[in-house]
Amino acid sequence: MFGAGIWHFGRYVDRYATDGYGPPVDTLGAIDLAGQVGELSVVDLTYPFDPVDLPVERVEEALKSNGLRAIAVTPEIYTRRFSRGAFTNPDEGVRRQAIELVSEAAEVARRLGCDYVKLWPGQDGWDYPFQSDHSELWRLSLDAVRELATSFPDLRFAIEYKPREPRNTMVFSSVAKTLLGIEEIGLPNVGILLDFGHSLYGGESPADAARLAISRGRLFAIDVNDNYRGWDDDMVVGSVHLTETFEFFYALREAGWDGVWQLDQFPFREDSVEAARAGIRVMKAIHRALGLVDREALAAAQRAQDALAAQRIVQRALLSVMADQ
Repeated sequence: MFGAGIWHFGRYVDRYATDGYGPPVDTLGAIDLAGQVGELSVVDLTYPFDPVDLPVERVEEALKSNGLRAIAVTPEIYTRRFSRGAFTNPDEGVRRQAIELVSEAAEVARRLGCDYVKLWPGQDGWDYPFQSDHSELWRLSLDAVRELATSFPDLRFAIEYKPREPRNTMVFSSVAKTLLGIEEIGLPNVGILLDFGHSLYGGESPADAARLAISRGRLFAIDVNDNYRGWDDDMVVGSVHLTETFEFFYALREAGWDGVWQLDQFPFREDSVEAARAGIRVMKAIHRALGLVDREALAAAQRAQDALAAQRIVQRALLSVMADQ
């Protein structure tokens, strides 16, 4: 099953093209674009909706008319009012606003029958040495997630870690650190959303990160894209690191993980519908290639740590299907 973040179909703005790379797209318009892709089953919706007074009933209707389901709701705890932090803001009142916003999003997720609420606290972190008490930021982050997960025991909360941006360093910056935090929180409904590009950007092997999260039963969801490892470029799946993308999905398959393959691409200059189709096309090819891998031969090569033999085996499977794209 394939999914996408609804922002894939939105308007993109950066610090240069402050007027945007296209016209504004509201929530209902983005859902309609997602419906045009043809092979998407689910979407991750940002909250508040656009416009902010959009009734959830209209969102439900738009999803239904496009043959889509909301798999998650992502509260926007990274906007201007949280520029000094959401869960870690020095102002206790702003920290409470962040909790309340996520709580509102959780109620919407209940209403829409979502699988999880995604937490991406991009503003929680620091920019300069000596700016913050690291122990205090850690405590505030864990306390906030623990409060939310306790208040909504019927919902799952997936933390999306990232090394940096918008803060120069984020609190939840790696798979290992996030797993440590989840262990300290101590609740079963808190896990990880592993963004392939964030893992690359953080210097991880996405396959290794996935195995680590799965080994602790904490991989709740994935987002897939690509980048050059120097920034979170959110490019089309497999456009740069095709072999590592294949290894990532191979690791998921071998570990028995059976979740949604979800796009988190930012097609600034490309047609958003066509970019989604391109990403799905690559993922479908990878799905076919997984069935062609000689697992016994690969296992033998891995036991011997024979890199060239392993590469030959996976290239045979992957390139044979990519030629048909």
